[in-house]
Amino acid sequence: MSSSDDEGEEYLFKIVIIGDSAVGKSNILSRYARNEFNLHSKATIGVEFQTQSIEINGKEVKAQIWDTAGQERFRAVTCAYYRGAFGALVVYDITRRDTFESATKWLDELRTHSDTTVAMMLVGNKCDLENIRAVSIDEGKSLAEQEGLFFMETSALDSTNVTKAFELVVREIYNNVSRKVLNSDSYKAELSVNRVSLVSNGADGSKEGQGFSCCSR
Repeated sequence: MSSSDDEGEEYLFKIVIIGDSAVGKSNILSRYARNEFNLHSKATIGVEFQTQSIEINGKEVKAQIWDTAGQERFRAVTCAYYRGAFGALVVYDITRRDTFESATKWLDELRTHSDTTVAMMLVGNKCDLENIRAVSIDEGKSLAEQEGLFFMETSALDSTNVTKAFELVVREIYNNVSRKVLNSDSYKAELSVNRVSLVSNGADGSKEGQGFSCCSR
C-alpha cells in the first residue's frame, strides 16, 4: 500500500470491558466517551457500546468499546460479544478483593471465546478509595505480569488514568495489526472477516465498505 493509498483510511477495532458487576465498567466507559460519571448507575442489562476515535501515525483509529454485563445471569449473552474483540479491559474494584480474584476467570473466558489476538489490560478501578483499599498495587502488577497483561489503576470518579488506559490498548491493537503487514490484500480480507473495518473514503469523501459486524459466526 502506497502512502497515497493510506490517505482517508480508518481502522475500527472492537474492545470489550469485562469484570464482575459493580466494579465500575459502565462509568469507566462513560467517563472516557462522554466525560460523565453517574454515582448511582445501575447494572448494565445486556450490552451497550460507544465509539471513540484517536489519531495514530496520521490515521484515524476508531475503538468500538463494548460494555458487557458482569452479572452471572447475563454471562451467556456476553460470551458472544468476545468474538471479534481485538482489545479487552479486565476490570476489578480495588476495594473488593473478590472482584480481583475473579479476574483470572474473566481472562479464561476471554481467551476461550475470542478469535483474534487480543491486547489486554488489567484495570484496578476506584483508586480514589485508597482508604478502603483491599488489593495492593503490587498484587495487581504481579497478576498482570503473570498473565502477560498491561496494568493500570483508574478512577472513573476523578478521571485518573481512564483515557490513558483506553488509548494504550488502542495503540497496542494498532501495533499488533501493523506488525502483520497491513499492505497485504489477503490480510485486509482477514481483518474484514474478523470485524476490523478498513474504511476508505471515496473520491467524493463518502465512506466505502462500512460493514462493521459483531457476533457473526
